[in-house]
Amino acid sequence: MHCPFCEADDTKVIDSRLVADGDSVRRRRECQTCGDRFTTFETAELVMPRVVKGDGSREPFNEEKLRSGMQKALEKRPVSIESIDNALSRISHRLRATGERELPSRLVGEEVMTELRNLDGIAYVRFASVYRDFQDVKEFQTEIQKLNKELD
Repeated sequence: MHCPFCEADDTKVIDSRLVADGDSVRRRRECQTCGDRFTTFETAELVMPRVVKGDGSREPFNEEKLRSGMQKALEKRPVSIESIDNALSRISHRLRATGERELPSRLVGEEVMTELRNLDGIAYVRFASVYRDFQDVKEFQTEIQKLNKELD
C-alpha cells in the first residue's frame, strides 16, 4: 500500500478490525519512511458476470430485471417476499460461483426455473411458458406432467 503522504511503498499494518458486520476490515497503517499513519478499508469485490443474450449481445447482470421476471410469474401466488429474496440470493450466488466473466442468458433462465419450481409450481409453469416460448396446450401438458413426476 502506498503512503498517501509521501508515496513510499513501504507501509506497515499496526491494527486490523472488522467493521460493518464483518463485511469490511479496517486497517490502521504506518508509513515506514515518513512515520505518518492512515486508515484503509478492505472489502470483497463480488463481481457478477455479464449476460450473453441469444443474439450475441452482452449486458450487465441486472438483479432488478431478474426480480421483475420472477414477480410476474409469482403474481397472486402465496409466496412471501422473503422467499423471493432468498431465491434471488441463491441464484446470484450460484452465478457468481461459476467464476466466469460471461454467462449465457439461457443459464440464468434455467436457474430461475429451478428456484420457481421449488417455490411454486404454477409460477414455474407460467415462467417456463414464456421462457421456452410454448406454442400450444400440449407443451403446457408436457411440462405439467414433468412437474408432477418430480413431485411424486
